[in-house]
Amino acid sequence: MKLPVVIHQARLGADEFRVIRPAQPLSHAVLIDHDRHLDAYLDQDAARRIAGLWILAARSPHSLIHLPMRTNQSPAREVPENVGFQLDLVLLHHSLQFAPSRWKQVRSHLGPGRPQTVNLPDTDPVDIAAVDHAARHYRENRDLFHQHLHAETLFMTGSTKVFRETARHFLDVARNGPGYVPIHPSYPYFCTELHSNDGILGDAREIHIEYCDQWNS
Repeated sequence: MKLPVVIHQARLGADEFRVIRPAQPLSHAVLIDHDRHLDAYLDQDAARRIAGLWILAARSPHSLIHLPMRTNQSPAREVPENVGFQLDLVLLHHSLQFAPSRWKQVRSHLGPGRPQTVNLPDTDPVDIAAVDHAARHYRENRDLFHQHLHAETLFMTGSTKVFRETARHFLDVARNGPGYVPIHPSYPYFCTELHSNDGILGDAREIHIEYCDQWNS
């Protein structure tokens, strides 16, 4: 997969931050806060590129991966009542120790950016059969996602391992959603989720990820 991105730099005093964004807008992607859980609605292109950005987060421990989408139009079909509010998403490695309270200032100080194309694997970065699912539930497991909410942005903080092992959810939606929906008219919902029973969520809510092929203009 060739993933076009833009790399930005922001300097706040003595600190400099590297922010990576997709080169083209993720127009058909929304992330909705429902208080107890989160819903992501994606078309095929958005799911594929977010999978790439998820993998990039695993490979770029010194960068903030910013997915702007809080102002996007919603899917054309009905979404659950009490919709909540839409969010941007930032993916970051836990070793960066970035304080989300600084995000609004960082976001406002981003430079024009430098375009770059990143080469990523076309296949799943991790064979799901090779994942030690039992070890995820050990008390010693530190490969967990943690979430913070600040400035209309959800921060997903995790390790290289947990980002690599969960990118497959988005690849699954991109590969199988378009074929599933047309042949299941009575229930045209192809979805997956980052679930609390998977042993990957620490201080984090579940995220339901659903394929959508019809969007409001």
